[in-house]
Amino acid sequence: MEIHSETLAEDELVAITGYQRPSLQQDWLNRNGWKYVLTGSRRPVVGRVYARMKLSGVKPSSENIAAEAWSLDLSRVG
Repeated sequence: MEIHSETLAEDELVAITGYQRPSLQQDWLNRNGWKYVLTGSRRPVVGRVYARMKLSGVKPSSENIAAEAWSLDLSRVG
């Protein structure tokens, strides 16, 4: 199973925005209401879960982003 980064790769961002240049990617993201952060080199970074929700038509919010539930199982320790 391939594990993806928590953020979109540069080629994925190009595929979504249609632009190679970070400034044009930012313009597209702003026009289309996407949230992102900038790296130190001013490249936009978009979260993978956020992008999946936006692309599926779901409005991302703190209520509909579920964290994976887990619990500590110490039954095999000892």
